[in-house]
Amino acid sequence: MDRIPILQMGRFLLVTIQVDLYDRLALNLESDLVQMVNKTGARGVLIDISALSIVDSFMGRIIGNIGSMSKIMDAETVVVGMQPAVAITLIELGLELKGVSTALNVERGMALLQTKIGPEEDTEEDEDDRGS
Repeated sequence: MDRIPILQMGRFLLVTIQVDLYDRLALNLESDLVQMVNKTGARGVLIDISALSIVDSFMGRIIGNIGSMSKIMDAETVVVGMQPAVAITLIELGLELKGVSTALNVERGMALLQTKIGPEEDTEEDEDDRGS
């Protein structure tokens, strides 16, 4: 069964969609991402859709679902690389993608996630080193 790779980068999960998503692949991505957020404790999900020229209503709902589920699990979601035609289509379909932020590219998306999540929390070991 086809899967879209999900990479962990520190506190974030990175997904780059390089192929047109058919329904089963989109559902697998949704399930896999939510499981990875749970498994890794990721605080952010970055989804790069720059290779997609078309996003239908089903895929738009999947992206919105990922954002909502991630938010419930204490992770922010940012979609980057949206083509103008995709943005127009999503607006025409009336899809708001609640719980999902957007950025122009991966670099800006990572910066946005860093801003939303804040600095990395200290561990108990770090506190012991300071003599707390």
